[in-house]
Amino acid sequence: MIKEGMVLTFILELIMGIALLVVVKRARAGKKIPVIHEIPGLKALEEAVGRATEMGAPIMFVPGKGDLADAQTYAALPVLEYVAKSCAEYDTRIIVPLGVAVVYPVAEAVTRQAFQVSGKGDAYRETDVRFINEQNWAWAAGINGIMEREKVSAQILFGAFWAESLFLAEAGNRAGAMQIAGTASTSQIPFFVAACDYTLIGQEIFAASAYLNPEPSTTGGLVVQDWGKMLGLVLVLLGSILVTLGSNAIAELMLK
Repeated sequence: MIKEGMVLTFILELIMGIALLVVVKRARAGKKIPVIHEIPGLKALEEAVGRATEMGAPIMFVPGKGDLADAQTYAALPVLEYVAKSCAEYDTRIIVPLGVAVVYPVAEAVTRQAFQVSGKGDAYRETDVRFINEQNWAWAAGINGIMEREKVSAQILFGAFWAESLFLAEAGNRAGAMQIAGTASTSQIPFFVAACDYTLIGQEIFAASAYLNPEPSTTGGLVVQDWGKMLGLVLVLLGSILVTLGSNAIAELMLK
C-alpha cells in the first residue's frame, strides 16, 4: 500500500523510470534521442589545454571546496578526468590544489587513472595533486601562490565555491590565465561571470558528464531529468490555473 500523500510522487517516479529505460534503450540502439545543446564553457576546455600546451605552462584545475556529500564535487570529477586525459595526451602538466582532505584521494585517483588510461602513466606527477589546507582562505592563498610561482596559463574552477571565488578568479585574471568556471552556488556566480572567460551556471555543471562523455546512460538520464522538470512546471502552471478557477484538483491529488 502506498503511503498517504505519496501517490502522485509514486506515479511521477514510475513515469520517469519508464521514460529513462526507453530513452537509454533507444540510445544504445543508435536511434535518435534529444541532443544536448552546446555549452561554450565545456567546449572551451580543449582550448584551455591547447593554450597551456603551446605556452609550455601548466593548467590548474580547482574542484571547489565541497566534500564528498556535495553533488557539485561529483559533477567536477568527470570534468577533472576529461581535462587530465587531454593534458596527458598533449604532455601538459595539470595541477590540482585541494582544500578538503576526503576529496584528495579521490581526485588523486581520478587524475592518476586518466594518465594511465591515456598511456602516459609515467608522466603523472604525484606532487601536482596537492592538499593545501581545510581553511578556506589558507587554501585560496595557497592556490594564488601556485598561480604566481608556476605561471599557470589556464585555471578551471569547477564545483562548490564560497567567499573565496572572487579572490581566486581575480588572481587568475591578474596572471593573464584563461579561466573557465562552473558552480551551482548562486551567490558566487556573479563573481565568476565578471572575472572569467567562460562560466557554467547552475544546472549546466551537472550536464557536464553527459556532454563530455555522451554514453547512453548519462545522456538518457539528462534528457529524462529535463522532461521531469518540464512536467513539474506544467503541473505548477495547471495547478495555478485550476486554483484561479476555483478548483483544488491538483492540490487534492498531491495529498492522496
